[in-house]
This record gives sequence, structure tokens and C-alpha cells, in this order.
Amino acid sequence: MSDAHAIQSPHDPHRLGRAAGDRSGGHGHGHGHDHDGTGSGEGGPAGKRIIVGYGFWIFLLSDIIMFSAIFATYAVLQGATNGGPGGAQLFDLSNVAIETVCLLLSSFACGLAMIAANVRNLLWTQIGLVVTGLLGAAFLGLELKEFAEMIGQGAGPQRSAFLSAFFTLVGCHGLHVSVGLLWLGTMMAQLWSKGFRPAILRRLLCFSLFWHALDIIWVALFTIVYLLGAGQ
Repeated sequence: MSDAHAIQSPHDPHRLGRAAGDRSGGHGHGHGHDHDGTGSGEGGPAGKRIIVGYGFWIFLLSDIIMFSAIFATYAVLQGATNGGPGGAQLFDLSNVAIETVCLLLSSFACGLAMIAANVRNLLWTQIGLVVTGLLGAAFLGLELKEFAEMIGQGAGPQRSAFLSAFFTLVGCHGLHVSVGLLWLGTMMAQLWSKGFRPAILRRLLCFSLFWHALDIIWVALFTIVYLLGAGQ
């Protein structure tokens, strides 16, 4: 009877420990599932920011695959000049170097804007985005100037397979930069009118990933198309 009484006793330390464990979520150490569902707890669901970022990375990978196919096409056709000018006669590396500096600095400014957004500083976020946009617009203007000069010399995309591949590859990147600038203007307007709402911050994260990806693609393009092409 004494053993049965000990088992049923409300002061049994083992029972108290089990009860405390039940109240803490069944783990007994008070660190159960994360209450805000951000994915930082054990087995907790991922937050929307993580899900959106992961999904956008999948989109960027598909975009990189597209650029890889165009890069491969250019590599095959870079010698098909049909008796016309090649990269050594057409490429102005000083102009391309300025384009590269503009795009790299714009990516740096975008990173600073994201740091300011994380601390909810609207003024410096907008300043960083303005600088990003101005440098991106300068890059795009220099690229259009290069295209216009080449076409004026009779080296348009219809002149040879090499030039068709060149205009397709570089123009596709420029089109992405143009879309990025439109997206940037939209984000600045939303931040100004609505502030740092969670949905806006997620869109800003996606824009930052997109802009940095364009920077990486341009580095590959600058190396493969311009540097190697000017040396041939």
C-alpha cells in the first residue's frame, strides 16, 4: 500500500517533472516550437521571407540557365564573322570598363540600401536605391551608345552570325537591367507611400537578389565576350 501511495502522491518529483514537460510542449526544457513560425525553432515552419527568397532563387537559376544557353551559342558563333569585323575591331575596352565600374558600384549601393532597410532607415534606403538606379541608368546608356556606334559602322546584328549572337547576349542582359530599373522605381514609390511593410521588404529582397545576379552575369560577359574577344 505504501508503494501505491507513493505512486499516486501529488508531490512525486517524477510526476511534477512530467507535468512541467507537458506544459512546455512535451520537451521538458521550455524550448518548443518557435511561436512566430519563423523557422528558427525546432521543426517550426519557414517564414514567408525565407520561402519567397528560396522561390526567387529558383527563378534566378532558370534565368542563369537561359543565359548559359546564349553564352554557348555565342561561343560557337564568335568566329563566324562572314568576312566582317570581329571583336578586336569593334570592342572599346575603355568604354566597357566604365560600364563595368558603374554596374559594380550600383550593386554595392544596392547592398548598402538593403542594410539601411534592415534597420528601417527610410532616408538612407531611398538614397541607396537612387544611387543604384543612377548607376544602372549610366550603364544602360553606355551600352546603348556602344550599340548605336556599332550599327553606325555597318556592324549591326544582321551583318554576321557573330554579331547576331553578340547583340542577343549583350542585349538580353541590357533588357534585364531595364526591367530592374523599372522594378527599382516601383519599389522606391512603395517604400515612400507605405513604409517598411513585410511584403515590401520581401519584394526588396527579391530585387536585391535580381540586381546582384545581373552583376555576376555581367562579370562573366565582360570576361568571355569583351576581354577574350578583343584579344582575338
